Parts: sequence; C-alpha cells; structure tokens
Amino acid sequence: RRGAAIGVTASGRTLSGYAATFNDPTAIGGFTERIAPGAFTRSLASGRDVLALLDHRADVLLGRTRSGSLKLSEDAKGLRFELSVPDTQAGRDVIALAERGDLGGCSFGFTVPKGGDAWDGDRRELRSVELHEVSIVQAHPAYEGTEVALRNRPRELQMFILNPRKAWLETV
Repeated sequence: RRGAAIGVTASGRTLSGYAATFNDPTAIGGFTERIAPGAFTRSLASGRDVLALLDHRADVLLGRTRSGSLKLSEDAKGLRFELSVPDTQAGRDVIALAERGDLGGCSFGFTVPKGGDAWDGDRRELRSVELHEVSIVQAHPAYEGTEVALRNRPRELQMFILNPRKAWLETV
C-alpha cells in the first residue's frame, strides 16, 4: 500500500521525501528565509549522527544515520531522506498517517556555524548549516507547498539569546 503527504511517500515501512528544499523563500517570524543549494554539504560529509524524530520530539525517535535507518543525501532539489520506520507505536502511527495522506510534511533542526548565513535587510539565506535532526511533521510545515518546515526565532529576540546562531525549533 502506498500513500503520500506533501512530498512524503510511504512504501511498506519506508518513508522518503525532502526534509528541505532549495531556493524556496518563505516568511518566518518577520523575515524571509531561503536555503541555498549546498547548505547541507559540509554537515553530511562530517559523518555526524543525525536523528529522525516526530515533530522535533527527542522522545519519539524514528531512526538515525548512525544505525543506517535514516539515509540523507543532497541533490539539486534539496535534502532528501529515506527512513526505515521502526515497528513501534509511533512508527506504526506515522505509517498509518502517511498512507492516508494526513502528514503535514517535514522539517529539520540545525545550527548555523559562523559565516553560514547571510542577511540582506529582512532576507536571510542559509548557506551552510550543521544538521542535527530531520522531523516528520504531523501539522503544517512553515514552507507552504513544500515538504520542509523551518523554525527560527524572530530576529528581534536574538539580542536576548546568548548564541544567536542556534535555530529555534517550534512545532505547529
């Protein structure tokens, strides 16, 4: 049985799709952001262990690169993933929602290293990010019409946070 939800495809116990797409501007927290091609290259090459979560919840682990249950790659469209979903209650729920077409899309959690982004007025371009996790999102992604949802704190809050290069993740 196969099903899809905004770029997430279920085939048996495997979900695949894009956790992020390139050059797709969106308004987030009072500014516009887009992801530049190649933004994940360094992070993927580092071999760091990236988690697959449900709604950015660390207590709902669906897979990880270290075990091979999550495979990530970057192509001309964006950050592609393939996830072998576990036979857990959360995994069964995700598969059922994907088969019905009820999932909202995908997201990712990251930090921005020095020089990894560029601002032009109220427009931000992500050029290089340190990827920590990708999430299956049950509600709505921030980037309408794509399968990615980014959550960054509004710029006006940055002065109150010691490390303004960390991404702020928020589930919808």
